[in-house]
Amino acid sequence: MFVTDLVYGYMGTILRINLTTRTVKKKQLDNAVSRKYLGGRGLGAKILFDEVGPRTEAFSPDNELVLCTGPVTGCLAPGANRFVIITKSPQTGFFLDTYAGGNFGPELKFAGYDALIVSGRAEAPVYVYINDNDVSIRDASHLWGKDCWETEDLLKKELGDRRVRVAVIGPAGEKLVKYAIVSTDYFHQCGRGGAGAVMGAKNLKGIAVLGTKAINIFNPDELVAFMSTEIERKFTSGPAIETVKSRMKYGTPLTMNFTQEVGILPTRNFTAGQFEKSDHIDGHAMREKIVVSDKSCYSCSVACLKYSLVKSGRFTGGRMVGPEYETNAMLGSNLGIDDISAILEANVMCDRLGIDTISAGNVIGFAIECYQKGILTKEETGGLELSFGNVDSVVQLIPKIANREGVGAVLADGVAAAARKFGKGAERFAMSVKGMEYPAYEPRGSPAFALLYAITDRGACHRRGWPTIVESRSLKPFTAEGRATLVKKLYDDRIPLHCGLVCDFPYMIAGIGTDYFARILSAITGWDIGVGELQLLSERVASLVRAFNIREGASRADDILALRSMEEPLVGGPYKGRFVTSDMLNQMLDEYYDLRGWDRTTGTPTKETLNKLGLEYVANQLSGQSGRGSRRA
Repeated sequence: MFVTDLVYGYMGTILRINLTTRTVKKKQLDNAVSRKYLGGRGLGAKILFDEVGPRTEAFSPDNELVLCTGPVTGCLAPGANRFVIITKSPQTGFFLDTYAGGNFGPELKFAGYDALIVSGRAEAPVYVYINDNDVSIRDASHLWGKDCWETEDLLKKELGDRRVRVAVIGPAGEKLVKYAIVSTDYFHQCGRGGAGAVMGAKNLKGIAVLGTKAINIFNPDELVAFMSTEIERKFTSGPAIETVKSRMKYGTPLTMNFTQEVGILPTRNFTAGQFEKSDHIDGHAMREKIVVSDKSCYSCSVACLKYSLVKSGRFTGGRMVGPEYETNAMLGSNLGIDDISAILEANVMCDRLGIDTISAGNVIGFAIECYQKGILTKEETGGLELSFGNVDSVVQLIPKIANREGVGAVLADGVAAAARKFGKGAERFAMSVKGMEYPAYEPRGSPAFALLYAITDRGACHRRGWPTIVESRSLKPFTAEGRATLVKKLYDDRIPLHCGLVCDFPYMIAGIGTDYFARILSAITGWDIGVGELQLLSERVASLVRAFNIREGASRADDILALRSMEEPLVGGPYKGRFVTSDMLNQMLDEYYDLRGWDRTTGTPTKETLNKLGLEYVANQLSGQSGRGSRRA
């Protein structure tokens, strides 16, 4: 191992695995890079920009799969359980970061690694086993074809230790479904953008980790004191205590009560923003009908996860941790389904087969509308009669997608690609940005969400910010005014958390701000980190990721919403008749680009901005380059 100056909070090692050559190398983590990019999204973005050449195909052996932790991962802090996978997305062709909780992230760090970089492609299916310093590439031919839960069971049995943490793909990843997930701890997923398909393209079935190393903390006494006083008060007696209590009881599904009320709950392929039977599938319904107990990830007291069991009816015996709000909405209201047991069953199928529930619900809603409009025929669906509220068609269509069977082979490439394939006007109601499907928020009722969808680097995304409550309470309804400032602030507030690397949920619900996170980071690392440094980090990471996408051909033209959102009035609810006009979106984009220091015409970070952020080498690469037209979806 390396003889290095110790940087507290880090393990000091990057692990590199080339599956083509079957070589394993370890590299010392650059301390200066750690301070400048912190970890997580920041470190991963730098690695991807530096090492994956322009226009590299997502399924190429030259694309890298970068798994990162951060200095807070595995430490005493709320939500210190995350890891992130960063790669080039097969769904968008742009930057992808996708996160999961549970225990895998801390375990990777306990094994001694701040990042794992996987390149190349194995000749036959393999998995990687990391046991502290010992790293091996092993045959996985007996695991190929197994679903995610079966694979995790078999790996734990094969390795002889239930403490092993694994991250695996299912059949969807093997078959390169472009929204295939990476599953860990059975019920946690790196869900968005197709990281599972990148693993499948590399013939990498899974990664198993067992670690025993300690994380060195600069000032553990100060960290413990801060946790037991200031942070504890946030969760027990702070101004957000009622929110904390309700989220502990109902978890993320409580969100449906709000989205239904304000009219932004996606319903029947985003034709409406309210679902007449939302109370059948919201957090209260879950608590009453299927929730058995609460569950927490590593180092989190919120316990927002809900262990659920179907006790009666057609799907009796179905069990899992979940579903979450996004799943209840996308596989529920968006498909016209009001049976929480059926939603759980569809969720289990997606998790086991290895596909993202958000994209699956979006794609299936699109397919149903295509069928209703005569764009898809019964012959083309393999005999399935697709209709909203039809549970049978949904549970039959999910395995077709995961296994690329019949019409599922088209739907497996995502809603944007399917719309291009089907034609006949299908593009008008394909709900995606940059090729990534909309999540569970109807943007016509929230201009701030509309802007967030448009500018997010990985495609339509709700995790870069959650603007609707602030927007509804403090901004003039349905105008562009103030939205760019709000979206940028929320975006920037989350970047340090995603670099740190923690789950942002407890920080958002308890009101733990950037100033508090700076104190956590300082106690762990020994660096004197202030709010100003974290704000600069946010600017740097946002512009670096934007530069990656610009280099890949993105432009302002890609910061656009689905046609339905911009041309078709919303049906019913408080925002009935509303849609996001081009003028409104363009005004918000102009203001957002100005705030970021990006060129209004192309959306490219200016040379002055990049130089100011210490990204001179990035500015040099982008010199003279502009976007190459829209890949609108």
